[in-house]
Amino acid sequence: MAHIDAGELLPNEHVQRMAAEGEITQMHRGHEYADEGDTFDIDGRTFEVTDVTHRTLGDLTDEDAQREGSEDLEAYRKRLNQVHDRFEWDDDSEVVRHRFEPVGGE
Repeated sequence: MAHIDAGELLPNEHVQRMAAEGEITQMHRGHEYADEGDTFDIDGRTFEVTDVTHRTLGDLTDEDAQREGSEDLEAYRKRLNQVHDRFEWDDDSEVVRHRFEPVGGE
């Protein structure tokens, strides 16, 4: 277990703010950016990574998209296309889900 910088897992201030407000409770990334049990701080609040799972894009559901701040999976796909140059959704692409929650249930 380590204490990591929030920017290691959450790529920008907008995403970090959404996590701090409880709008995002997980983040899929192309690589593993944290280990289960790692902690990070946002605005003086500590969060713990509670689950790190290797998956594929084809495994994602509407619930996953909602946990990442999108209305549903289709909106999530559109968002990925907007924020990543030359992104193409491939159900077989490997991703890593990082789930996190405030320490102490804050």
